[in-house]
Amino acid sequence: MCGITGFCNISMDYTGNYERWNNTLLAMRQKLVHRGPDDSGEYLSSQIGMAHTRLSIIDLNRGHQPITKQKSGASYTIIYNGELYNTTELRDNLVNLGYLFKTHTDTEVILTGFMAYGSEFVKELNGIFAFAVWDESNSTLYLARDRFGVKPLFYTIQNQTLIFSSEMKALFEYPGIKPQVDADGLCEIFGLGPAKSYGKGVFKNIHEVMAGNLLTFNEQGLKESPYWSLISAPHEDSYETTVEKTSFLLYDAVKRQMISDIPISTLLSGGVDSSLVTAICAKELKKQGLELRTFSFDFKDNAKHFQSNSFQPSEDRPYVDIMIDYVGSRHTYLECDNLDLADCLYPAVDARDLPNMADVESSLLYFCGKVAAQTKVTLTGECADEIFGGYPWINRPELMAKNTFPWSTSMDTRKFLLSGDLLSSIDLDGYVQAAYEKSISEVPRLIGENPVEARRREIAYLNLKWFMVTLLDRMDRCSMFSGLEARVPFADHRIVEYVWNVPYSMKAKDGVVKGLLRDAGRGLVPDEILFRKKSPYPKTYHPDYEKLLGNRLLDILSDSNAPIRPLLDIGMVKTFLRSPSDYGKPWYGQLMAGPQLIAYLLQINYWLGKYHVELV
Repeated sequence: MCGITGFCNISMDYTGNYERWNNTLLAMRQKLVHRGPDDSGEYLSSQIGMAHTRLSIIDLNRGHQPITKQKSGASYTIIYNGELYNTTELRDNLVNLGYLFKTHTDTEVILTGFMAYGSEFVKELNGIFAFAVWDESNSTLYLARDRFGVKPLFYTIQNQTLIFSSEMKALFEYPGIKPQVDADGLCEIFGLGPAKSYGKGVFKNIHEVMAGNLLTFNEQGLKESPYWSLISAPHEDSYETTVEKTSFLLYDAVKRQMISDIPISTLLSGGVDSSLVTAICAKELKKQGLELRTFSFDFKDNAKHFQSNSFQPSEDRPYVDIMIDYVGSRHTYLECDNLDLADCLYPAVDARDLPNMADVESSLLYFCGKVAAQTKVTLTGECADEIFGGYPWINRPELMAKNTFPWSTSMDTRKFLLSGDLLSSIDLDGYVQAAYEKSISEVPRLIGENPVEARRREIAYLNLKWFMVTLLDRMDRCSMFSGLEARVPFADHRIVEYVWNVPYSMKAKDGVVKGLLRDAGRGLVPDEILFRKKSPYPKTYHPDYEKLLGNRLLDILSDSNAPIRPLLDIGMVKTFLRSPSDYGKPWYGQLMAGPQLIAYLLQINYWLGKYHVELV
């Protein structure tokens, strides 16, 4: 995994003032050093500057980027962030065409594929990636992003110059680009956050290369188009065949994603998703006489303060212990206390460049730092719930009936803390509703589908385009901020394409949530794991944590210069801080209740100040 950044202007000559533009390139690259602390490189020619930071995973000694290759006198250069899981097949095909390779990297395979087939080659890639390819002979820059946006890629245009980067912080190192937020940006933060609209960067004029899209930039201008999209079609396989195919796809995806020249690990929660990934990894490593490393996360004194509810019915630790014994992994229990959790709220903003999932994010950042100290590659169970229908809003009628995002069904909790001036200047309800309706209009329909299944397809689409993306952003930014590569086997596009058309009656066979996945995993993990009721990512239930956050927010409110102060109704916030929080009714997803709302406000205040955000 790596970080990429650069700029391109077809009518420019950067070499005419080489020192200035090289220094700009180096400043942009420096902002991404956490994504790739092992190596770095840059490329500056008349029309383009490209820079790269590298986390060495494959071909440790020969994977330096940028990579430049020649074909019939034409020059092609690439910078790349990601991991391909079909590298061997693609390289073999290119070798059969007569192409030669100097490295074993997937980076060179992508570049060579572009030389052989052009930009259509992106359709052949199975992996997580964001990359830039410069075709010098045609003065054309290509930017591409994987099908689900696991790897980030942002851009902006200024004076006919395209500036791009893995993370937005590097864009602000380019002359003249300022971190401004307008009314739409405020609606993103206060109405949709911690999610954000796909394609947008929240900051004014900052865009995101869309997942599954290819962007082309040349003298004709900018063009962005999809190379992949979901297709709805009747599912004709029997349940037994569906289970068999799902089982094969899952095993193959995990096995492919184990590729590494350094030892791998898994993040093990004791839930069915991470346990299946862990079991497959352990089984494959045992064939090689190797032992799998596993890591689990929890919070200090959580056993004492845990409160079971409909969203989080059980603790993880007992199930983690079962899996450790079952697969024989070398396990590390990681624990976070209140102070570490609160103190990581601000670094989590640094990692994401935006306010985010509060302590749900800061805890992952903390834990990723601990994991990265022992290993640089880990596999996770992310995305299974979005793909297999694991969330309550896909089967509970009262949530399905909501004509809005089902993980955030009311704006009241968000709005009652905001100042009257802010609420009169932005249309939160209208903005959120427009974002929701835009996504619903994009759903690939299946003719003849009954209304209930059609609605479930809509929610499944929202899950993939919004909720899953938010969690993938969280995983990428928290892991890469720590120099850790996190892989997500469930996000293999072959799994998503197949399961997308499986009816919910099969996904939840006999009323068992994610019954298809559980049946596909039979024999891999113990039954008490396989049929454990869903319990999401852990959070702290320690009452002192909320008090700690509340005191910090009160300190901010007492500062007349605090950037968030004009945006809040101070009286309502103080009333809210005196009221007991309801852990059972989150305002976003399943985890973000009262304490997380306080933490989110702390993050917004920090973000406004740290990034010197100009409200316009």
